[in-house]
Amino acid sequence: MSEGSISIEYAMEKASGPHFSGFRTPTATSVSSTTFSDANVPRQPFVIGVSGGTASGKTTVCDMIIQRLHDHRVVLVNQDSFYRGLNSEELKRVHEYNFDHPDAFDTEQLLECIKKLKIGHSVQVPVYDFKLHRRSSDSFRQVNASDVIILEGILVFHDQRVRNLMNMKIFVDADADVRLARRIRRDTVERGRDVNSVLEQYAKFVKPAFDDFVLPSKKYADVIIPRGGENHVAIDLIVQHIRTKLGQHDLCKIYPNVYVIQSTFQIRGMHTLIRDRDISKHDFVFYSDRLIRLVVEHGLGHLPFTEKQVVTPTATVYTGVDFCKKLCGVSIVRSGESMENALRACCKGIKIGKILIHREGDDGKQLIYEKLPTDISERHVLLLDPVLATGNSANQAIALLIQKGVPQSHIIFLNLISAPEGIHCVCKRYPSLKIVTSEIDVALNEEFRVIPGMGEFGDRYFGTDD
Repeated sequence: MSEGSISIEYAMEKASGPHFSGFRTPTATSVSSTTFSDANVPRQPFVIGVSGGTASGKTTVCDMIIQRLHDHRVVLVNQDSFYRGLNSEELKRVHEYNFDHPDAFDTEQLLECIKKLKIGHSVQVPVYDFKLHRRSSDSFRQVNASDVIILEGILVFHDQRVRNLMNMKIFVDADADVRLARRIRRDTVERGRDVNSVLEQYAKFVKPAFDDFVLPSKKYADVIIPRGGENHVAIDLIVQHIRTKLGQHDLCKIYPNVYVIQSTFQIRGMHTLIRDRDISKHDFVFYSDRLIRLVVEHGLGHLPFTEKQVVTPTATVYTGVDFCKKLCGVSIVRSGESMENALRACCKGIKIGKILIHREGDDGKQLIYEKLPTDISERHVLLLDPVLATGNSANQAIALLIQKGVPQSHIIFLNLISAPEGIHCVCKRYPSLKIVTSEIDVALNEEFRVIPGMGEFGDRYFGTDD
């Protein structure tokens, strides 16, 4: 196997890490490249609290959420891991110890762990031995930063400080008799206890603690799931909401006309490759083309359509849609020309115009050349430029299209990466235009380069960067 192929596979594998990129909105108009040590600060993860009575099905619900979010990094943190270890005196009277009281947990350590995970740090979670009633002194569970953090436990809603760290709070509700039966099965099989001790503990501590602490915390829940893991409809709705929140960049909330294609490990892997300064030209072009094709396909999905019926080979009527007929592409020379092949591959025989704008000083003010279809005012336009940086050149190109009679709402601007400054610049001036991109980066540096960016895209794509 060649050295190049090894590096690509390695990079794709590394890309399966947490989704970091372009989620921090800069506080200044430009950021120095020499002071950008925090350029890869991740967007804060989505924190879900899952509470409910003992054996209500909390773990089952958590497992189902994790399975359905398979294309995101999800970690589960159990409140049970933060039980305080019993001292020698407490161990002698272990049957009198209330494990369902808030004081049984080290809430301060739990808070510290969740706060670290929220800012992208890895943590070591204690390992608690339920048979010895103490923490393991020589082993911890390593928990890495992720897209989603699920905090599960009977009392995770009890402390307001813990609740304040959550983006969503779920209470799993189940019948008391069902919970008791599950608890007996769990504690006898998994924790080595006999039935009598389980029943005694339930009557003396578990049920009173549920009435005093767990049930009152139900009022803090955003979602209550009856029947626990059996309620597939509720879990599907929760997962759908989480996906929406994860896929929504802050700028998309400000500008509803900005669309970021949903990130997957494949997309992250391809971005990792094309952003690598040491990648070969061949591989840069190959993976750039793949990403461009995805952006083009997504952009085409925003075009108008009409309903159409066809007859299938089985003599059955199929009701579908007909593509927009009046369409053309316009590339901003020269980087935009790299996107033309993908557009032609998706739209057979499409007309493509060109606009060349002088970028001296990157003020984007001087128009050098334009060649556009004569009937462009009657068409929807896909404007092509792989990098949206300051937005000045884009605004000049858009202004020309509008001058030619193209309505704002008929322009879809396609690019691979966008800087927040460029999005602000374009969207404030042209609020009806749509922007479709694959990632929003962090900011521009003092030289108006996108950070972390991918360098001069045109030079790298066409091999003129030597």
